[in-house]
Amino acid sequence: MDKVRVCLVGAGRVARVHGYNLKTCIPNSELVAIVDKKEDLAEDLAGELSVSKVFKNHQQALDWGKFDAVVITTPTFTHCQIVVDAASSKKHIFCEKPIALTLKEANLMIDECYKNEVKFQIGFMRRFDPEFILAKKRIEEGAIGEIILIKSTGRGPGLPPEWALDIEKSGGMLAEVSSHDFDSLMWFAKSELKSVEAIAKNYKHPEIGERYPSFYDTAIVIGTFKNGKMGIVDMSCPANYGYDARMEILGSEGVMFVGNIKSGNISYCTRKKGIVFTHYFSWRERFKQAYIDELQHFINCIVENKNPEVNGEDGKRSLAVVAAANLSIRTGKKIEVIY
Repeated sequence: MDKVRVCLVGAGRVARVHGYNLKTCIPNSELVAIVDKKEDLAEDLAGELSVSKVFKNHQQALDWGKFDAVVITTPTFTHCQIVVDAASSKKHIFCEKPIALTLKEANLMIDECYKNEVKFQIGFMRRFDPEFILAKKRIEEGAIGEIILIKSTGRGPGLPPEWALDIEKSGGMLAEVSSHDFDSLMWFAKSELKSVEAIAKNYKHPEIGERYPSFYDTAIVIGTFKNGKMGIVDMSCPANYGYDARMEILGSEGVMFVGNIKSGNISYCTRKKGIVFTHYFSWRERFKQAYIDELQHFINCIVENKNPEVNGEDGKRSLAVVAAANLSIRTGKKIEVIY
């Protein structure tokens, strides 16, 4: 096929990023439809992107069916049904993280995609970020010796939508924010996490805690990998000061730092303010190219009939760690990760 026809399911923040990338940055794709239960949002985005077809739900779009793939950006608790229905309709699937709410759902999604022989990619865009890719290459070349400890920092600038504040609908901030961190840790370590211990607290929003008692805005997770290495994730959302995604990898011969809160190379110094540099305010800026490259990879996999490098199993692994960490927060105990 010359172009892969895509239906965008969801018209929110992440959907806008993917929609514009599909429309302007990925020449072998064609955005043909947008779905959202809030029809005004879908209509507005469709107007901006010159897309003629708008649907209120994914089943209406699947009944129309004149597309090859779906890009899913809806809330976590909706992912399972949309993926299963899309796979049953023989549509290739790109699904934002986290993959689902439960491992049972994740297994159902993976099985349905396998049974129907459709591509299934999860939106872990850090795997496509040039800095992260280069760091992994240098580590594999032995730049810092053998990995001992991996630390990942993930801090979001502002609160996500209301549904994400409810751990029953989102999996909590560790799912919403730290799914990327857990995936990155296991990607660099080349090993699954064996066990985790976690602590968390709601420091900034007691009013949210009144509505959702399990809500936390800050967490630390310490883990041990099956290959014996150690990992740490620290998360905070909202961080308020900006978007912050960094890693530090300690090796037997040195240390490597991946990512930086600084944006670009501009800095200045005055007597009054001291040294000042610009920083990232959102994930859209920090991972702009990675968001393009992950979708380009998905489209290429369809055209070339290749398997995505980041698949449903990767999504399931990250979800398993989230589940174990949330259980550790509730019980105060070290928890074995069940995949």
